[in-house]
Amino acid sequence: MAAPAAPAAKKKEVKKGGPKSVSKKDAYKVSGNKAERIKPTCPKCGQGTFMATHKDRVSCGKCGYTEFKKKE
Repeated sequence: MAAPAAPAAKKKEVKKGGPKSVSKKDAYKVSGNKAERIKPTCPKCGQGTFMATHKDRVSCGKCGYTEFKKKE
């Protein structure tokens, strides 16, 4: 008696490209020898963590802290 045929192995899809790096080009403004921070920093995480600016809020991606902008 013959053994049953094994199902064909599925190939995993390979994602091309690596993880996207965060661009800091719009987080700083360079003038002469000084670099000024443009984006707000998170009050909980400290000076090294910038907050993302949205239409109605600013939020920290690390800890989740959110400040809502006032409607005028």
